Amino acid sequence: MTRAVLSIGSNMGDRLELLRGVVAGFGPRVRAVSPVYTTAPWGGVEQDDFLNAVLVAEDPDYNCRAWLEHGRQLEQAAGRERTVRWGARTLDVDIVTCAESVAGGFHVCSSADPELTLPHPRAHERAFVLVPWLDVEPDAVLTVAGIDHRVRELLAKLDEAEVAGVRRTTHTLEPAAGAAP
Repeated sequence: MTRAVLSIGSNMGDRLELLRGVVAGFGPRVRAVSPVYTTAPWGGVEQDDFLNAVLVAEDPDYNCRAWLEHGRQLEQAAGRERTVRWGARTLDVDIVTCAESVAGGFHVCSSADPELTLPHPRAHERAFVLVPWLDVEPDAVLTVAGIDHRVRELLAKLDEAEVAGVRRTTHTLEPAAGAAP
């Protein structure tokens, strides 16, 4: 069994429907879905605002690489093109953290593979990841440089303007029927 925290975003096309497609694409694996937020683009490339959300998903047959491959399939189906780093995109599915079940809980996976760096190397710097994650896991913990940090504390260290720029919308993304609440 693995458990993944996934950050999803879109700033091209029908952004909301593209995010809904991710929730549908992961289907009953989705255990929790944050509200949808609108955020300014991150990384300095001129582009439209994003819609962002966070999913928590579990699957007994997935390993961390399977989450990556599934996310990339969804990106490809949405017409994602990787041309400009941090540029506009129809869909972005990032694995923030992935954990494998062990006796009594979960063990957070780490990977330095350039294709699958875990935990996500910049998640702790991104309010658009941390804010929605706290909606679905108020006690969330993220490992940064080998040290566990409460996500709430990481968020408190970010620039106030960046945090204020993560604005909750009235949009919702519903997990598939049969998914845990």
